[in-house]
Amino acid sequence: MADDSLFEFLHMEIVSHVYKEQESRGENDKERGTCVSILECMGFRVGQGLIERITKDSPSFKDELDVMKFLCKDFWTNIFKKQIDNLRTNHQGTYVLQDNRFALITQLSSGKQYLEEAPKYLAFSCGLLRGALSNLGLESVVTAEVSVMPACKFQVVIQKI
Repeated sequence: MADDSLFEFLHMEIVSHVYKEQESRGENDKERGTCVSILECMGFRVGQGLIERITKDSPSFKDELDVMKFLCKDFWTNIFKKQIDNLRTNHQGTYVLQDNRFALITQLSSGKQYLEEAPKYLAFSCGLLRGALSNLGLESVVTAEVSVMPACKFQVVIQKI
């Protein structure tokens, strides 16, 4: 339980630090995409490392659906102590992962003003997923959206090479 809180607070401080650092440089709002990019890159590297540790004793996956199921169950459980609530696919390389109580935004209030702030707290998690998929041999684009707090949907589009 304490580990969960520590991770959540660390995440909030990292996001805060990245955005304050950008502000101190005097860069305007159009450069805020840089903050999202920095957070996503941090998550990417962490996702690569975590997936290596988690899959070291696992058998290889037979297809990308198998990989996605593993991410939704084992990978997500290792990080957030719960499974993804819903996984949907169109069987053409697009997956939607839904977490109805996403740990990294449950600390934010449910008001409309916080709904606008939510995306900056999702960039790291998008990077986590993209990094994990990359190390498993799947290049992807991961985006996240929040329509009702604290539920979150991650859309994963696998790039066909």
